Amino acid sequence: MADFDRDQVYKTVPQKGFFGNPKGLFTLFFTEFWERFSYYGMRAILIYYMYDSVANGGLGIDKTTAASIMAVYGSLVYMSGIIGGWVSDRLLGTSRTVFYGGILIMLGHIVLALPAGITALFISMGLIVIGTGFLKPNVSNIVGDLYSKTDNRRDAGFSIFYMGINAGAFLSPLIVGKVSDSAGYHAGFALAAIGMFAGLVVFILTKKKNLGQAGTYVLNPLEGNERKRFFTMAAVIIVALAVLGTIAAMTGLLTIDRFTLMVTFLGILIPVAYFTYMLRSPKITDDERSRLLAYIPLFIAAAVFWAIQEQGSYVLSIFAAERTDLSFLGFEIQPAFFQSLNPLFIIALAPVFASLWVRLDDRQPTTMQKFSFGLMFAGLSFIVMMLPGLLYGTDTTVSPLWLALSFFLVVMGELLLSPVGLSATTKLAPAAFSAQTMSLWFLTNATGQAVNAQIVKYYGKDTEVAYFGITGVVAIALGLLLFAFAPRLQKYMRGIR
Repeated sequence: MADFDRDQVYKTVPQKGFFGNPKGLFTLFFTEFWERFSYYGMRAILIYYMYDSVANGGLGIDKTTAASIMAVYGSLVYMSGIIGGWVSDRLLGTSRTVFYGGILIMLGHIVLALPAGITALFISMGLIVIGTGFLKPNVSNIVGDLYSKTDNRRDAGFSIFYMGINAGAFLSPLIVGKVSDSAGYHAGFALAAIGMFAGLVVFILTKKKNLGQAGTYVLNPLEGNERKRFFTMAAVIIVALAVLGTIAAMTGLLTIDRFTLMVTFLGILIPVAYFTYMLRSPKITDDERSRLLAYIPLFIAAAVFWAIQEQGSYVLSIFAAERTDLSFLGFEIQPAFFQSLNPLFIIALAPVFASLWVRLDDRQPTTMQKFSFGLMFAGLSFIVMMLPGLLYGTDTTVSPLWLALSFFLVVMGELLLSPVGLSATTKLAPAAFSAQTMSLWFLTNATGQAVNAQIVKYYGKDTEVAYFGITGVVAIALGLLLFAFAPRLQKYMRGIR
């Protein structure tokens, strides 16, 4: 463990200076703003780049395969947070892990900007997967360090932080989408690289003044021989995986379908293994163990939510390009622009939710109840998408307002679940597994998208109504179940709301 009291870290952070919150929130707000600008800008055009024809500058990949690749990519991005959390807890601390993650992300976008075909695509994905795993869970964990565990500003601070994330996510599809339309896909990917560079500049220039000791400690550092053994084993594993992967790809044993199936299994097995490991660890107290048990239903609910929300970047992207009338009120809409709806609604509504939680204080719904409402809103967002097919059939284009309503409903759910989940994770996490528990939170997204890699194969014009309807009903039913058991589960949190 670190040689100072982690509970005292927040006292080294200037506590006023950013909308009534600690000054360090400014640094983390704009670091994530630019990181999300780069990621969502790239993602807004990636599926079109994959399935567009080679003559139009794309890769010519089958549409269903492209959707599965998008789901697997998203899953691996969040799955790698486990690596980032471990590196932070055992090697570098959160601040340095964030910095190195940003560098890897920037390099990934630079590679994707090169006209090197599928080879560049997969190299870029590898860099961005590891880089995001380093950066995303750890920058959120530093936000938790800015507050004491009893500070009522915590949920509001995470909501403001979440608004910064979505400000970058709102602007990037509009700008990157326009650039790629006029100058080609690779120009759009280059702009994403510039965005990540801007985020690194903000972080480097302001962290010393604004963050204090937040993010500087290593909670459970590797010692002497243990450190040497780790680096030796890591090198062996990396080389072995590279060799085996190359042989499997060259012999035809490693196909995209087999790889996506493997990722689906990993998305389920990794959280099961992680919960088992932490619950059995002698490093956590009885209270921490009880809170971790309460965290399991939150994890499952979040995974189901993200399985729906993340389909906005592939299933709803295809719906936008093929089933939506792109002329609206005299304006021509590019399909990539719909990716800005989710963050636009979050920007508009996040301050409302932040203010609501502060005003309600101890009278606000519990974490379990917020999660249940969030899951039900997600289900409704897919029920809405079932209606155009029922009303007009699946061979015509429909008003873009259907997509707008769907994105609005899922955002209502997101604001009830995602920033609250970030806050709950920092409060429920065992002290010895702080950053790794935050990585576990981001693994909810990985699990949801790992399952999506199999589910999206069933989406098409002939199955559209059933696809949206069944998924929506399942989410609503699970939300009602969680709400019914919320009072009983709350007792396991041992005083944490």
